[in-house]
Amino acid sequence: MLYYGLIVVIALLGGYLLGIFTGAHYVPTPDEKVARMLRLAQFRRGERLVDIGSGDGRLVIEAARQGAKAYGFELNPALVWWSRRKIRAAHMEREAQISWKDFWYQDFSSFDVVTVYGISHIMGSLEKKLLHELHPGSRVISNTFPFPSWKGQSEGGVFLYIKD
Repeated sequence: MLYYGLIVVIALLGGYLLGIFTGAHYVPTPDEKVARMLRLAQFRRGERLVDIGSGDGRLVIEAARQGAKAYGFELNPALVWWSRRKIRAAHMEREAQISWKDFWYQDFSSFDVVTVYGISHIMGSLEKKLLHELHPGSRVISNTFPFPSWKGQSEGGVFLYIKD
């Protein structure tokens, strides 16, 4: 148990230090909000979902349990390691995958659903990137921070956008 506590401390400290340089702080999404985000996504079995800034992997793992082919992009190597460990423990290696990548350099055209817990100052640039790359009908779910000009619906601090 002490081992897992140490890993969590390292991940939090690593996320804090990474946030100083990149603006990307690790803030875990509560399980109730993960459930709300996935419900709003209305994905169908086999659709491809990506969580950008996937943190500890909880959303990716839950989406995979619900039938999505789930991916995560994460900058913090300690969180990538922790997420991969949780995926292995859940025996979800075929359905869930976390990559140590910067999402700004990834192509989102193959994804049906994108989830994000961003921060206000990136949302304008991210909105432009996703509008350019996603196919019509793609859903984007944002936790807490809305996109500046994309019209969508909200429920309990979660925003749903559907690309035209």
